[in-house]
Formats: sequence, structure tokens, C-alpha cells
Amino acid sequence: MPAESTPGPGTPGESGTSRPRRRAKGSRSKPRGTRRKALLITAWTAAGIVVLGGTGVGILYFKLNDNLKTVDINQALGSDRPLKADNGSENILVLGSDTRSGGNEKLGGGVDDGSARSDTAMVVHIYQGHKKASVVSIPRDTLVRRPSCTDAKGVTHDAATGVMFNSAYSTGGATCAVKTVESLSGIRMDHYVEVDFSGFQKLIDDLGGVSVTTTKDIKDPDSHLNLTAGPHTLDGRQALGLVRTRHGVGDGSDLGRIQLQQAFIKALVDQVKHLGVLTSPAKLYQLADTATKTVTTDSDIGSVKDLASFADGLKGIGSSHMNMVTMPVQYDSADANRVLVDEAKAKMVWNALKDDRAVPRAATEGTATGTAKGVVNAS
Repeated sequence: MPAESTPGPGTPGESGTSRPRRRAKGSRSKPRGTRRKALLITAWTAAGIVVLGGTGVGILYFKLNDNLKTVDINQALGSDRPLKADNGSENILVLGSDTRSGGNEKLGGGVDDGSARSDTAMVVHIYQGHKKASVVSIPRDTLVRRPSCTDAKGVTHDAATGVMFNSAYSTGGATCAVKTVESLSGIRMDHYVEVDFSGFQKLIDDLGGVSVTTTKDIKDPDSHLNLTAGPHTLDGRQALGLVRTRHGVGDGSDLGRIQLQQAFIKALVDQVKHLGVLTSPAKLYQLADTATKTVTTDSDIGSVKDLASFADGLKGIGSSHMNMVTMPVQYDSADANRVLVDEAKAKMVWNALKDDRAVPRAATEGTATGTAKGVVNAS
């Protein structure tokens, strides 16, 4: 699949400057409302990145803090990892979990068997200067070597060869998923963000939906989706159906689903850029409350303060500055439902990110691809 227009080499712009706060003479800072602080949270659920705004100080701050769930990735993985980049870039592993527990059983279909898989996985590379990003989707059906890993509870899991990529999460949770991605890419993941089905649906509903235009009808009873060709404002359930559908459009492959996911992400990022015009503290708090209940992060950004600081550095990245690619793969000749890493081309992708460079077009040319490109566009 040819890459979309790529960002320039890793010098995506100068860092922004913060505007000084202005206060009327004689006034004092109040604990709520007038000291509103933007909270920008980046996450993706069954397929992408969600950026939200919110507020909260005092008791609201602590409530949001208590909402957050964290995993100490660094403690679990120890020192046997790729070195942290020193070029000003950052790499974030974003997973959408397809656990069937709790409120997710009805949304995800299937049964609650106590397990979960990484229904969607994306490596988000933020270039030096935090003005541009590359997003690399990892197909869940990719056959990989899963390294041995120790999960967050201290249980060690043996290495396995020729297993599906999404088995890493079901085997050992976030820490095994991170270690598998680092083994595949040779790149250290600086952060980890996970969102589940029900959280994704509520986030989209709280945002008021996401506007897209479909060029074909999409109908998939398995993902509860029925869209006619044309413009739509997708509510949470429809958005979740769109990023999960495999059989509603195209060739029914996971690669086609990734194409739909990538298009939806761009539409979503475009829309949330307008959140800055919201003036209702209550509405902003609702968004922040939902977002902090929805995401699981690594412990380094596991507080509202740290998450806000991290996300504030991403707010200048619009969809036009995001290059979306899929990790280069080829169909497995022994099983059409599985794909194999195209080692030479995948190395081109990971080396580019490691060096904070744009992903070259040649890295994705001639690789396996779905047939859903162009079906969904931002409205």
C-alpha cells in the first residue's frame, strides 16, 4: 500500500511558546472555573487515537486522578529493552482491548471468557518538536515470535514462535504487548495507552459524535453497523462498529479494517481540534471524567498532572501532519487469514522512526493491503 504524504525528516517545527495568563487588577485566583486548565488526553480504543479536553482543580482534580488506571511497564520489563531515544522524539504504544468483561460483552460480541486481546495496536511516533507524527498500525493477525515476558503480577510467560500478535496481550497483558512490539521494532516504547470498547463508545458520545462521509454502503451485523453511502455523524456505537468491522466493506480482512481505522482517526483528530472553543466547565469536566475512567496508561503518565503535560505537547498535531501506515506484511501462503512480517520493508519503517525520519514510500510499496481505502473520509 503506497504511503500517504509523509512528513519531512524529524525537524517538524519549533516548540511553541505558552501565552502568559492575564488577571484583572485586584482579582484573586479562584479554586474552580477561573483557573480552568485544559486537559488533552490522547488514546485509542479498538482502533485509534482520542484527544479530549477537560478541567478540574481541587477536589475535582483528585477525583480525576482516582479514575486513572496504570501499569508500571518499566518495573515489569526491567533493563532488557531498547535504549530510550535521545533525539527528542517519543514512541507511544496505543492498544484497543477487546475484553468481553463487564459492559464490553454486548458491545464486542462473543462471550466473557475472562480473556482479552489487543484488537487494535498502533505505534505513534511523535517527531522532535511535537508538530508531526507517524502512526504504524500492527495487524492483529500477524504471526510473530513472542518473547518471554513477565506480566504486571510478576508471572513469567515463555516465548512462543508463530503466534498471532494479539496473543501477546491475552497472554501477559500490557507488559507482554509492549515487549513484543519492542522486539518487533527494536524501538523503546516511551508510553503505553489502552482503551476498551465501552470507554471508546462513551467518549465519542460525550464528544457529540464524529462526522465522516462514506463512499460505499457499510453493513455488518456482527459489529452492529449499517451505514448508507453519504455523510454521517457517528454516535459512539456506530463509531465502535466502524473501527471494528471486517466484513461490512472491502475484502473482509484485518488489513481492510485498519484502513477504516486510520481514516476514522484522521476524522476524529480533525474534530477534537475544535474542543478549544468549548466554554462550559461542566462539559469539559464530563469529557475529562470519561477519558480518565476510560484509559489505562503507563505509570510515568499515570496522574492527571503528568497526563495533561504529556498530552499538551501533542495538541499541535493535526490530521494533515499525521502519516498513517501499516507495518509491512505479506499474506501467509499457508493460511490466507494470517500475515507475515515483510522483514526488509518493516526494517525500513522502524529504522526511519528510530532515526526520527519520515517513513519512506518504498517501505510500504508492494506489501499486502486491504481494499477499504477511501471508503471513509472526514466530512
